[in-house]
Amino acid sequence: MAEKVDVLICGGGSAGLCAGVWLARCGINFRILEKRAGPLEVGQADGVQCRTVEIFESFGLAEPLLKEAYHAIEVAFWAHDDGGVGGIKRTKYTADTEPGLSHLPHVLLSQARINELLTNEMERAAGRSCIEYGCEVQGLEVDGERTSDPEAYCITVRASKNGAEKDYHAKYVLGSDGAHSVIRKSLGFKMIGDTSDAVWGVMDVYPRTNFPDIRKKVIINSEAGNLLILPREGDFMVRFYIELENAVAKDITIDELHERARLIFSPYVLDIAETVWWSAYSIGQRLADRFHEAYRVFLSGDACHTHSPKAGQGMNVSLQDGYNFGWKVSAVLRGQATPELLRTYVFERQEVAAKLIEFDRNWAKLFSSTYRRQRAISPEQFHEQFKLSGLYTAGLATRYSDSIIVSAGSIESALALRLTVGMRFPSAQVIRLCDARPLQLVRALPADSRWHIIVFAGDIRKSRALVRLQKLSTGLEAIISAFTPPDVDRDTVINAILVLSSGRTEVEQEWIPDVFTPIVSKWRMISLFKVFVDEGGYSSPHGHAYEKYLISPDQGALVVVRPDHCKYLWGFLINELRRRYGLFQ
Repeated sequence: MAEKVDVLICGGGSAGLCAGVWLARCGINFRILEKRAGPLEVGQADGVQCRTVEIFESFGLAEPLLKEAYHAIEVAFWAHDDGGVGGIKRTKYTADTEPGLSHLPHVLLSQARINELLTNEMERAAGRSCIEYGCEVQGLEVDGERTSDPEAYCITVRASKNGAEKDYHAKYVLGSDGAHSVIRKSLGFKMIGDTSDAVWGVMDVYPRTNFPDIRKKVIINSEAGNLLILPREGDFMVRFYIELENAVAKDITIDELHERARLIFSPYVLDIAETVWWSAYSIGQRLADRFHEAYRVFLSGDACHTHSPKAGQGMNVSLQDGYNFGWKVSAVLRGQATPELLRTYVFERQEVAAKLIEFDRNWAKLFSSTYRRQRAISPEQFHEQFKLSGLYTAGLATRYSDSIIVSAGSIESALALRLTVGMRFPSAQVIRLCDARPLQLVRALPADSRWHIIVFAGDIRKSRALVRLQKLSTGLEAIISAFTPPDVDRDTVINAILVLSSGRTEVEQEWIPDVFTPIVSKWRMISLFKVFVDEGGYSSPHGHAYEKYLISPDQGALVVVRPDHCKYLWGFLINELRRRYGLFQ
């Protein structure tokens, strides 16, 4: 008998699970089909970008991630020792992530554990098991005559489990079933790109060595080849990525990887006590020629973009695909947006994937011994290129172009020079007015389907600023009333946040307009948790939010943040709201 679901996710990897968390939190009827017999156990990705840690924070999952993971604080560069007796020497230390890019670090944790954290949150929110393990997708059909009907279950997915076949009927399908995606092949989409001659091996090992930087992130460029060290969670395991020149991936053995690593480490001693997992691969960059079918079936992750693993993009960009898709399809199914919103998933993520492929192509060349020899790239030049790529490798370079939910073209950029339209909203530490608690501002913007409006009102001890805020609040109340059903809490759809520039101990609670202190919960109590001040705390430093965003306290600003919390529209000068929109006539 066929099963009906609003959203069917094919593949239980990073993209599918992240989308599943959104769907579960929004009460959507969905199912994940995963061909593995059970959860991922070992191997695969381990680098967790700053941006991905921020996403986990928005889900309330950052604490276990940060507690368990290895924190990549510093990078050591090693190169051939030309002036010594051969071997390698350290040439430079640098920060793994440029200070100030994010309030959260780059960490390393097994993808198996990442998936487990997402799965646990998804099933907690859904109140049920959401993944059908051991269920392999066989094919997919789209009823083209019904795709224009938003209520139609116009997609049929054929799957099999334990020899029994089963059909699923869905309104929407997300193909997150990997590089060999059955969904993509069923639609006739092609992967465009190529595979280079470069071959790399990867292994998780317990090394016995006198190499001094074994517990740091290390890049070694030696006469014997290139090696990247990534310490893993716990105290002893590390991951090695090893360049293998003039090799064929399928012919590589574990003994060859061990021997090549020993040669690269020379004159330091290396003995592998245990190899937990290993693999070998050819570097390739490929991009799907299409990302959707009738805006009902969508591709994500490796199903639509593949690349080398050394820049740590794969799991992270895939997870961000799911983060983008999840809130949008939920909004459509809940009647909060028209299906046109889903076109922005394709528009935004296809552009991100194309830029990723180009970045990865250049990044992979930089790690190639042959490429560097041919172009006489010095260790110093390599260091500089690594530093310049920091924004991208931290996952913070994404900038979405104008669409129905990004409106950079109509905004006065001078209002907040350090806030870029279409990029993720960066956090700053602020002090909560009601209890003097220091918090990162993004903690007030949870990933729960709401849009967020952040008002930077300046110093309301000044009468001009207070009057301006009161006028603005009248307009915000009208907007919130227009979009919020009468039988739910006032902050259910739009979450209004107020950030003052100073005067925390002199500002009285009754000065705060009601739009920032809505009555919520079954007890019908006033929420006091939406008002913050840009000051230092009793035992915490000043976050300088206004300075960080380059917002003038005398002018103020208003920032509109999308539900995905990382990408935003911003910046109406408060005084301009009246002129442009007639809110306060």
